[in-house]
Amino acid sequence: MSAECRFDLVEFVRQPYRDGDRASGLRILINGIDLVELVRLVELPFASAEGSPSIAGAYAGLPPEEVCPPSRHFYGEPSNELLHSRSKVQILGCECGEPGCWPLLCAITVAGEVVRWSGFEQPHRAGRDDRPSWPYDQLGPFEFDRSQYDRALAITASV
Repeated sequence: MSAECRFDLVEFVRQPYRDGDRASGLRILINGIDLVELVRLVELPFASAEGSPSIAGAYAGLPPEEVCPPSRHFYGEPSNELLHSRSKVQILGCECGEPGCWPLLCAITVAGEVVRWSGFEQPHRAGRDDRPSWPYDQLGPFEFDRSQYDRALAITASV
């Protein structure tokens, strides 16, 4: 990588998981900002247009015991079949705790010294049925230095 390359910084914060608690579970900070807040800002115009602004960013972190190392979930290898859809991995779940209720998905690609998160999607707003699609073009892609990413995840295993 050249000196001009700038990587995003990721931090995983392991907290106890409780159904119905937005502040619980594995929190993800990207460049110091909670991923839930980044997603909320992208979703708010679409949720508001539907008359339901409260559903924007209605996510909780995933249960740490399911997705933290030794799991390879955050390397694009879902920890269980409920936490993926096609080639994407669930990185946030619904605040209610029900798998698949309101998941945020993305493609996680590991290539050499780079981990890339791209193609964010809320499958319940992917233009199916009679609901309009919510584009996530303003969210990511995020590229992380593999060694920084590995260290950030390793911390969650030792807690």
